[in-house]
Amino acid sequence: MANSQAMCTKFKVDVMNGLHAFGASVIRAATTKDTFKAALYLASATYDASTTAYSATGEVSGTNYTAGGVAVTTATAPNSSGTTAFFTPSASIVYTTVTLATAFDAVLIYNDTAAGKNAVSVHTFGSQTITAGTFTLTMPTNDSSTGLIRIA
Repeated sequence: MANSQAMCTKFKVDVMNGLHAFGASVIRAATTKDTFKAALYLASATYDASTTAYSATGEVSGTNYTAGGVAVTTATAPNSSGTTAFFTPSASIVYTTVTLATAFDAVLIYNDTAAGKNAVSVHTFGSQTITAGTFTLTMPTNDSSTGLIRIA
């Protein structure tokens, strides 16, 4: 089975339990928003809606790639329009000067602040390899129809 794009089911439960804080208006014991990361996964991995947390299993490895991925910039707070809430990272996700020789086709966004490194979503793209280059995931417009993470 291959990677499959999805909002992780565990994330939906976590949202109902008040675990994730993408924005600065935190209403729980913590007073700051959480830190989110983006890890890349091999085309042979099997990450999908059933993914519950970050795992090194199936993660890419290579020159200048750090296990666990890179930080996701969350300067833009979650918002809503009509009946849809949405959030998009405020900057592209960038892996600088990496060599990843084994094909990869997915990124897992997860909550690095949570003790369990809880999964948020899996996003897939065409299979890639890269040699001493910069791999950039450009973010969509932050709105109710194209935002990276949407709850309708």
